[in-house]
Amino acid sequence: MSQIDVPLVRGGFGQTQRADNWWFQPLVVFLGLSTFIVYSTWAALQGNHFTYGPYLSPFYSPILFGPEHQAWFGVSPTWIPAWVTGAMLILWAPGGFRFTCYYYRGAYYKSFWADPPSCTVGEPRKTYLGERTFPLIIQNIHRYFLYLALIFLVILARDVWDALWFNGHFGIGVGTLVLLANLVLLSSYTFGCHSLRHIVGGFRDRLAGAPVRKRAYDCVSCLNRRHMLFAWCSLFTVGFSDLYIRMCSMGIWTDWRIL
Repeated sequence: MSQIDVPLVRGGFGQTQRADNWWFQPLVVFLGLSTFIVYSTWAALQGNHFTYGPYLSPFYSPILFGPEHQAWFGVSPTWIPAWVTGAMLILWAPGGFRFTCYYYRGAYYKSFWADPPSCTVGEPRKTYLGERTFPLIIQNIHRYFLYLALIFLVILARDVWDALWFNGHFGIGVGTLVLLANLVLLSSYTFGCHSLRHIVGGFRDRLAGAPVRKRAYDCVSCLNRRHMLFAWCSLFTVGFSDLYIRMCSMGIWTDWRIL
């Protein structure tokens, strides 16, 4: 049987035969991630208005040093520069988890690096070295950031518990529900992580003989199917949680008490 070699011709940047609006999704991702990066960076540099009543912004939780009574290690030591805020001391952990996330890699590779901007669309570069060379080989530490993210979920759960107590009395405010929604969506995003799916059972050839592991694997797989949805929803709620507490602390918004 005769064969015909069809050469693969790589067009210039942005060149494609696609007739659809292929650029729309990368543009939306670029704008969404850029908005969050700009806001979170600004909020992390402020160093104030991150608490209101029993509420604590997830950008600043946990408080490691500071005059606040929640600070884990008391007053900030002299060797930490005054411009270093509490958020700058802890955001590298959840930020690293998102930056190395399998979904976010594909998202920002396309929207920020245009590598490629979309399927069958010309790229701005001619070579691809993969994730086995520096700096992209650093992406392989995603599993270790997962361990830190699981610890942060416990800390944020404690923050939700603290948000139920107003001057020693049980209550529920709008801010309590905001922090609770943030915890639920962050948990759904984290427990649907591809690395966690592999850890709980993805590395096994057969799960039939391990019912507990199979149940955990199925649970993670269920969340993993909506990993992109939870990634974006949790990104919004973590930013909105900080914004809500900041606006209440500044007296711009009122925290309505539900119970």
